[in-house]
Amino acid sequence: MPNFLRIFFWGLMISFLGSLPLGTLNVAAMQIGIQESLLHAIYFSLGSLLVEMIYVRISLMGVDWIRKQRKLMKAMEWVTLIIIIALAAGSFIAAATKGSDAKSVFLENNMHRFLLGMFMSAINPVQIPFWFGWSTVLFAKKILKPVNSQYNIYIIGIGLGTLIGNSVFIFGGKWLVQRISNSQQYINWVIGGIFAITAIIQAVKMILHKDAVHKFTHAEEDKHS
Repeated sequence: MPNFLRIFFWGLMISFLGSLPLGTLNVAAMQIGIQESLLHAIYFSLGSLLVEMIYVRISLMGVDWIRKQRKLMKAMEWVTLIIIIALAAGSFIAAATKGSDAKSVFLENNMHRFLLGMFMSAINPVQIPFWFGWSTVLFAKKILKPVNSQYNIYIIGIGLGTLIGNSVFIFGGKWLVQRISNSQQYINWVIGGIFAITAIIQAVKMILHKDAVHKFTHAEEDKHS
């Protein structure tokens, strides 16, 4: 297999598999696909994956600088937690509202879904240590080399993998809604529960300093302790 194709494949597969576990962005994309349209959900996903690709590029070029931005990453983490709580509350409110067409409060805004995806992805710093970890593995195995052309094909694979992974949620959620009576209201309860559990886990990890961002920004200290 040509080296560029192998790098593209690794980026795509890591990104696709990393997009499958329930998370803030893929569940939000599914919710938009259900309550608005598939096109809006795709716009949201494109916005989120664009920021993800930028973060990967930054992590490849400026890891030491990123590690020093502890206060910024911690602030972003708290903002993300607050938004997840708001997403959970919005979904619960929509589920409790009479009528199956109740819309989450999270979606009651005029922001273009592409920009909304960019915003939600930009304040989610967890993807930085995730991609730094995987890129380090690929560097160690000599699959990825510090060459701009390889970085570019790697990042393109990552973007496509994220889009495919989010599409599983977007089209899967839409398919489910079309086949279950009054399903949108039930799904609002489920989505609200997912966001609530995610918020609790995130808060506990942050309080106990077990979150990925803390480990990433304190990696050098831990190494010498």
